Amino acid sequence: MLLPALAIGAPAAAVAGIAAAAVTRFHLSGEDLSKYDGADYPVDFTPDPNSEGVLAVNDYLVENFIMPAASEGRSKDKLAEKRKRFEEIGLTRDFDCEFRDGVAKSGKTKVPGEWTLPDDCDPSRRILYLHGGAHTVGSAISHRPIITNLANRTGCAVFAPNYRLLPENPRMAGVIDCRVAYEWIAANGPDGRGKATSIAIGGDSAGGNLALSVINWVRDEKKRAADAVFAISPATDTTFTSPSLRENFETDLMLKPIAQSILKVPHPLLLWSLWRGNRISPANPVVSPIFADLSNLPPTLVHVSAKEILYDDARRYAAKRAACNSPVTIQTWDHMSHVWHVFDRILPEANDALDLIADFLREHNASAR
Repeated sequence: MLLPALAIGAPAAAVAGIAAAAVTRFHLSGEDLSKYDGADYPVDFTPDPNSEGVLAVNDYLVENFIMPAASEGRSKDKLAEKRKRFEEIGLTRDFDCEFRDGVAKSGKTKVPGEWTLPDDCDPSRRILYLHGGAHTVGSAISHRPIITNLANRTGCAVFAPNYRLLPENPRMAGVIDCRVAYEWIAANGPDGRGKATSIAIGGDSAGGNLALSVINWVRDEKKRAADAVFAISPATDTTFTSPSLRENFETDLMLKPIAQSILKVPHPLLLWSLWRGNRISPANPVVSPIFADLSNLPPTLVHVSAKEILYDDARRYAAKRAACNSPVTIQTWDHMSHVWHVFDRILPEANDALDLIADFLREHNASAR
């Protein structure tokens, strides 16, 4: 009786295999993005790779990212330790801004966060800043170095929501929180209700991903568009097809541990794992904004390092935006780490990049200074 059973089972297995391949190809993979690789985006800034600041940042990254990732311990414990490490960035130095708690609300959704208010702040001019951290770590506190610099350079009130993180929450929960925060700051400032004179939205890494996702939603829902958008080292493709994921593996000391876990999994299996873990297809434009229609979006500035694994995420996104006739500017640095803007105290290029973001916001009437 074994041979007939195998005969019946073989066609079923073949059909299941074909079905799985079809789902992977048409639901989980998205369009072929390699057609955007030919865009000519030269490196704009080429700092000395052996400068004191660059070497100091590299030492910091080895100590705080490479070495902890290699240490033993349960994954839950390592995540808690990483979150604590991120928080210390914003708790172990003084900042020349006022921090004020705030809660963005819509229906039953409440998103706690923090307003950052510089001296002579114009509370009607607002920036929504979405922190990075691979959707698993980070907060308004951890990203104070970037947020306070933006507040002081622009004179705007900056709201950073503590959106819900993985793995405790589904991926979509964080997206919803950021949408709520955007709509809320359009009608609420640090002193209560009041219409915004200008709105900018930006973020780094995972936060850049969320910012680019939110502006698609704002356009589709016909809500009040942002005056300007900025994305620092953004992740735009959750299907992980960018060539720089492999090509810059050795030079991206901050994201190397994450890239290592991604690259060791066969790509079809990775897509299925992401679908199951995030509870949404990795090719869905909500989590991979590069797969969206990118027309009719606000002026957007993208910053990226030529040495980070998300280099091609940024380049491909800019190329598709240009193909959709949607205003975008990409500025590229060589020899910088992922989200080098956070190292404002030891890296001159961090302050140069922050100045350029402030200039961009000023150019598009999204600054008070």
